[in-house]
Amino acid sequence: MAGGSRRGWRRACVAFLISFGLAGVFQPTLAIASGKRATANDEPARAKKPAAASRTSRAAAPTGSSARRKAARAPVESGAKRVKVFVDTRTKVAAEARAPVADSARAGQARPSIGHAFGLHDVEDPLSLESAVALVLDQRSGEVLFEKNSRAVLPIASISKLMTAIVVLDAKLPLDEMLEISEADVDTERFTRSRLRTGTRLTRDELLHLALMSSENRAAHALGRHYPGGMPAFVAQMNRKAQELGMTSSGFVEPTGLSSSNVSSARDLALLVQAASRYPLIREYSTASALSVDTGRRTESYRNTNRLIDRSDWEIGVQKTGFISEAGNCVVMQARIASRPVVMVLLDAEQRTARVSDSLRIRQWVEGLGTSGVRRVTHPDDEAQQPAREPGAHNV
Repeated sequence: MAGGSRRGWRRACVAFLISFGLAGVFQPTLAIASGKRATANDEPARAKKPAAASRTSRAAAPTGSSARRKAARAPVESGAKRVKVFVDTRTKVAAEARAPVADSARAGQARPSIGHAFGLHDVEDPLSLESAVALVLDQRSGEVLFEKNSRAVLPIASISKLMTAIVVLDAKLPLDEMLEISEADVDTERFTRSRLRTGTRLTRDELLHLALMSSENRAAHALGRHYPGGMPAFVAQMNRKAQELGMTSSGFVEPTGLSSSNVSSARDLALLVQAASRYPLIREYSTASALSVDTGRRTESYRNTNRLIDRSDWEIGVQKTGFISEAGNCVVMQARIASRPVVMVLLDAEQRTARVSDSLRIRQWVEGLGTSGVRRVTHPDDEAQQPAREPGAHNV
């Protein structure tokens, strides 16, 4: 085959892949711009395409039907200076900023998280936590016992399902109503697997249980889809509820957490966990060990995604785990440690086992905590987003 023909064939193949959204590497970006607090309907700012970007870099952003299906990325406010943070998978960025992501993808390695990209993992803390973000709150006094990058706004993955559950329960919809899993509930962005096949009929109660305990994505999506007014009304209510709870750095675009545009901070998530702990069903379902459901074809058995649930030495009231590449491994919990009710938020750990190991480190630290006061660890380059210190607080 002549050289020109080969080049034409390659161009045709690339064009075909791009037309179906299959070419390139999914590369989330974070753009920061000053401005007022935005709503869920605002369009994100677009970064200009750099002149020096290579042909390969320009092809890396997904286009075509896949890109058209992506929801508009809603900006959310972060910190005292009221800056807006956007997570937009379609924004093109400088080739040098994207190179580490592209290189790791070509090498078959996991993509670095947003926290990695912004250096949050470089912050050391006295507990040697693997999580880039951490917060421990005394639920009784409201005192922050420990924090690390607690105001960083990051994707939160399936922790979003706590807000999904709150919105469903607030609507007081009949829990015994049968809902059907449809093609609309199938994940066409990340192609995550599910044992709930299309056509499966379960009660709203069963779907809520699976979403909280086993992080079942189709279950969570179906709950949002069957909300009065459909998915747009459901997402709007998620964001209204976030504002009602004082979660000013948070934003939601869908109910599962599969989108990297579901974002929050550890501070905001502490508010969410405390709110969730006031719902008996959320406490019961998120901490259940196992559940079997009749899908019509067979009986499926599910287990809790949090290994600590089965440990007798843990008294957990509410919990939720989460993971997508952009968020890393995450877990939030309300637990009783040394007779002290605490809220624990851990975000963006590389290894799944860090959910357990970091939780154990924090529990041991809280058990040994007397009246020495607040310990705080914050990002040294993020002072603009930190509030004034409470009396007696200090960095360690």
